Amino acid sequence: MLLCLLCRPLHCIRAAGRPPSRSLMDLRELVAALNDFASPSLAESWDNVGLLVEPSPPHAVRTLLLTNDLTEQVMEEAVQKNADLILSYHPPIFAPLKRVTWRTWKERLVVRALEHRIGIYSPHTAYDAVPHGVNTWLSKGLGACTSVPLHPSTAPSHPTEGTHQVEFCADSTEQLDTVLSKIKDIPEIFSPNTSFLRADREEQTRVSLNCSQKALLEVVALLSQNSLLYHKTEILLLQKPLLPHTGMGRLCTLSEPASLSDIIERIKSHLKLPHVRLAMGTGKTLGNQTHHVIAHHLPFKYKWRKMAKFSII
Repeated sequence: MLLCLLCRPLHCIRAAGRPPSRSLMDLRELVAALNDFASPSLAESWDNVGLLVEPSPPHAVRTLLLTNDLTEQVMEEAVQKNADLILSYHPPIFAPLKRVTWRTWKERLVVRALEHRIGIYSPHTAYDAVPHGVNTWLSKGLGACTSVPLHPSTAPSHPTEGTHQVEFCADSTEQLDTVLSKIKDIPEIFSPNTSFLRADREEQTRVSLNCSQKALLEVVALLSQNSLLYHKTEILLLQKPLLPHTGMGRLCTLSEPASLSDIIERIKSHLKLPHVRLAMGTGKTLGNQTHHVIAHHLPFKYKWRKMAKFSII
């Protein structure tokens, strides 16, 4: 279903307050802006998001077609409207294509897109995860409430270089110098530093460094050659920080308790649906009061495509 067609200058997607400079954008510049809004790294690991079809560069975008699902009918409308890029919420290409022929409708979409120099971009679950994305929009239908991600997203990279931190202590300066000289020859070693401490009335030198997974194997192999160093070694896995208000699903806490029937009416009104499917828990009634609701958009990996799920706790 076609949601919207933007035929006006595409500077409108730029940051607020920045004056318009031209009536079109280069495709790669536009894709960078879309990725800044919702990084593809936020999408589920099984998903297929980002720029899926790219006409040969340079490719200027003046007209952007927005759609929930890219069908052949929508593609024909894009061709008639002279669209330069289609932003389809659901990715029309999911499983890998072994050939591009006229045999299947998904292959035909690619053929038509390339024939008419139309790019295809899909955000899908990246838009579910962002702070003001699909799941947050679903939670707003519940009324006044606070919400936190059900499955928080992590940053795409570690705050420091490397994936692991290695710390070990040495009693002998000569022993330490030998080990450090060998460690310096190992690639992907980051931020090595030393500090002095007293343990069991003896002066010791503590070495701390960050390293990659590959370098970790070499560091451990080196330290294992000296039993005293090896037994005084600690290895920490560096965790990627959680991104605030970002992730899949929302656990919502209502400001005031509400009955199940009241919550259902709020959801129907928000989604503009005359009916919703309801599965009642054992011993539950429509009059039961609750404070907590889970809002979660279920993508097409699951049995029912394009389904919003609300769980009353």
